[in-house]
Amino acid sequence: MTLTRRKTLAILGGGAVVAATASAGTFLATRTPEKALAPWDTAGTYEDPRLFALSHALLAPNPHNRQPWLLELSGDDDFLLHRDETRDLPHTDPFHRQIFIGLGCFLELMSVAATLKNRAADIVLFPDGEDGPVARVSLRAGGGVDPLANQILARRTCKEPFQDKAIPASMVAALEPFGTVITDTVQVAQIRDLTWNAWLTEMQTHRTLKESVDLMRFGKSEINANPDGIDLGGPFLETLMLAGVLNRKDQLDPASTGFQEGVTIYREMLAATPAYVVLTTRSNARRDQIDAGRRWLRLNLETTRLGLALHPVSQALQEFEEMRPHYRKAHELLAKPGETVQMLGRLGYGPTTPPSPRWPLETRIMNG
Repeated sequence: MTLTRRKTLAILGGGAVVAATASAGTFLATRTPEKALAPWDTAGTYEDPRLFALSHALLAPNPHNRQPWLLELSGDDDFLLHRDETRDLPHTDPFHRQIFIGLGCFLELMSVAATLKNRAADIVLFPDGEDGPVARVSLRAGGGVDPLANQILARRTCKEPFQDKAIPASMVAALEPFGTVITDTVQVAQIRDLTWNAWLTEMQTHRTLKESVDLMRFGKSEINANPDGIDLGGPFLETLMLAGVLNRKDQLDPASTGFQEGVTIYREMLAATPAYVVLTTRSNARRDQIDAGRRWLRLNLETTRLGLALHPVSQALQEFEEMRPHYRKAHELLAKPGETVQMLGRLGYGPTTPPSPRWPLETRIMNG
């Protein structure tokens, strides 16, 4: 969640929130959670090709930033990828579909990064069946550098309003190998309504709302202590926290001012969307979900290369009871009969956004 200065002042009515003192200025100027963002700086600083690739892979997008990966090193060139079941989202993702998409993003980013060390990743999915490790990976010498590798550290998820600017046909064509880009104004309006109604449903269902609120990290200290989940930080948001406008209790209360302002901000963001991109699969097996994650990661790298912004808005694809009408609508609008819509994203020109917090690599290695 990010606020502009204009929005912050509107919420606060222009009143003074923090005393106009040197110490207050210092406080606001030092709100960056450096510890939580350190993995972006240490990515690629390892000599071991596996650690080199994995230090980039952990920067992959994933649902609610749960970072559901655990790693088991084996021999000199191999490792196993495990799903960390303590990081599931039982209410918004009851069948773990989104979690496996996130694991697919991890595998693809690892593969792309490995090419920077002239390594190719041989990936065997579910070597011991679906109840065992997600993948066995061996890195072997050979292969050229992936053309998208240079975009790894610049990749972001942009949760901001996009410019009212059409995407050129050449860019649409460049993205078509990864998903279906929708620019038709009538279809865009239909999807915009769908994403808004689905988001409201998640927010108005107490157990799904609470799942998100429980994962919110309020301010620099919480973000550094738990660099996962939904980070709410930066000088403007921490100003709101000091003012009492933004707090965990109010985020669970749909009648609160803080909650209602969040609704307004999100609605404005969704409305500022000139295009969407959709990823579907012919079936919905675990391998399909992982494949969708791998394609989404490459899509995100390609949008970065093109100077476009990408933001997943997949609430309508969630599989809890209250979301069912929107799930059906999403498949009517976006899929052929029998297909599963795996990802839906906003696409457009957005502002530069900061990276998301990550756990250090050593905390994700089981036998390091």
